Amino acid sequence: KTVVLAGYEAVREALVGTGPELADRPPIAIFQLIQGGGGIFFSSGARWRAARQFTIRTLHGLGVGRGPMADNVLQELRCLMGQLDCYRGQPFPLALLGWAPSNITFTLLFGRRFDYQDPVFVSLLSLIDEVMVLLGTPSLQLFNIYPWLGALFQLHRPVLRKIEEVRAILRTLLKARRPSMPGGGPVQSYMDALIQQGQGKDPQGLFAEANMVACTLDMVMAGTETTSATLQWAALLMGKHPSVQCRVQEELDRVLGPGRAPQLEDQRSLPYTNAVLHEVQRFITLLPHVPRCMAADTQLGGYLLPKGTPVIPLLSSVLLDKTQWETPRQFNPGHFLDAEGRFVKRAAFLPFSGPEMPGQGCTARALYGPPWDTPTPTHFLFI
Repeated sequence: KTVVLAGYEAVREALVGTGPELADRPPIAIFQLIQGGGGIFFSSGARWRAARQFTIRTLHGLGVGRGPMADNVLQELRCLMGQLDCYRGQPFPLALLGWAPSNITFTLLFGRRFDYQDPVFVSLLSLIDEVMVLLGTPSLQLFNIYPWLGALFQLHRPVLRKIEEVRAILRTLLKARRPSMPGGGPVQSYMDALIQQGQGKDPQGLFAEANMVACTLDMVMAGTETTSATLQWAALLMGKHPSVQCRVQEELDRVLGPGRAPQLEDQRSLPYTNAVLHEVQRFITLLPHVPRCMAADTQLGGYLLPKGTPVIPLLSSVLLDKTQWETPRQFNPGHFLDAEGRFVKRAAFLPFSGPEMPGQGCTARALYGPPWDTPTPTHFLFI
């Protein structure tokens, strides 16, 4: 039996009010097989807290949300612009909008960017796409509901084969980083931090190779598709709303001038662009829900939820809640602007998770949002 929470008030009470009581993950059959309780997103308890703290600390140390990250994004932007220029205004493959943000994530994870034609880069992105498609198929949903039936008909085999191919690439990259990481050497990537941490005491087995690969796999899967899809949606919405596109362009031309790349300090001078970025994420509701599980008996909405109860806070119901948004079903950047055209934060803007809830959305927020709170690939590439 599962509790489903709909609407801003119910979801906010759960994500902000309950704290660590709603931090666990319910067992999902396919992810139990893939990760075996390891990694970041589908682990629970002390192991999850240690993995999360390590990941956030490492990302911050690598410059996420600060100048070093912005420099990486701008470097990748120049590479993307070079690719776009090759098409001379003609249609280009939609996948191209995924190459740049994926490379930024890979730079964080592996300490190097890849040429867009690099076989490892192409293979990883292709496998990630295939895995995402397979995870959404009816056969996988049936496997998650009836694991014994799914196992009988081998419904999980295709996705496990693809995941193993991804793991093989990650192991190769991990092996390549080991010689350059003597104890106490400079940490230049997430993998470097995992390797260095694994050289010390590790009573929880967090930094054994299997869990290193599991954590990196979570980061690879979560750190590419979300930004790529957001950029593709943003391009579509700008095409469908040319007046919004023109207003964004006018603001950028006025604030940045001709040919100048955006900098962190420009954010406060771009309220309309900021509002458009927020509205893109609100409107597309990219992450409709985040499954959780009660870590202890907890009162919620007047009901006692026993420990172990699966809870699904519907984030889409918050982002489309008519009590919180004037025109929830319309793309309207005015949702994030006051009468004077200044940017306004909205409490109901929860595209990944609760604003203070250390949960599944923590790494996504650290990498991607909310927009401008942490400048990210989506912000600069969109500009």
